[in-house]
Amino acid sequence: MSSLTNVVIGLLVVGLLLSRQLQPRLAKESSSVRLVAILAVVGVVDTRNAIGTHTVPVTALAWLGLSLVAGAGMGAARAATIRVWRAEDGSAWRQGTVLTAGLWLVSLALHLGLDWVIDHTSGIPLGTSSILLYLAVTLGAQREVVRWRATRLTRTMQLGDRPSTPQMNSSHRGGSLPCAPCH
Repeated sequence: MSSLTNVVIGLLVVGLLLSRQLQPRLAKESSSVRLVAILAVVGVVDTRNAIGTHTVPVTALAWLGLSLVAGAGMGAARAATIRVWRAEDGSAWRQGTVLTAGLWLVSLALHLGLDWVIDHTSGIPLGTSSILLYLAVTLGAQREVVRWRATRLTRTMQLGDRPSTPQMNSSHRGGSLPCAPCH
């Protein structure tokens, strides 16, 4: 795919992720696994196609590696801003905040900045072709930290600790959904 196509697809994916993450959702969804896997496969293929038969300088690969590590770190940071709570029925829920959305924008800007460095050190569009791979890494890291937090919440409940009772909000579509406790 062309560099512009990759950037447009990346922006569309981030828009979809933002709209989904700002809504209350079950914390242990399998759909996130599929999306991360699809992004990773397409991202690896796009990155490999960008390299083609070119010799890529070690510095460009180092910058690409730094970009992916930064993506994992940004994913973990975003996960810390996501509300995770237990509903009355025992199910774990999550909802991103305004800070989560802001960190998505920072994360995307960070990668686009590193894209420029990677592209200029490699002489090929290696950075821009890796945006979907970056999204897979950053979303995967965020997902795993949120899952870990939800699992800890489950263990706490199993040990007999009683979490705060979430408030019910009937303004959501489909009736009452549990909302994060107001503290």
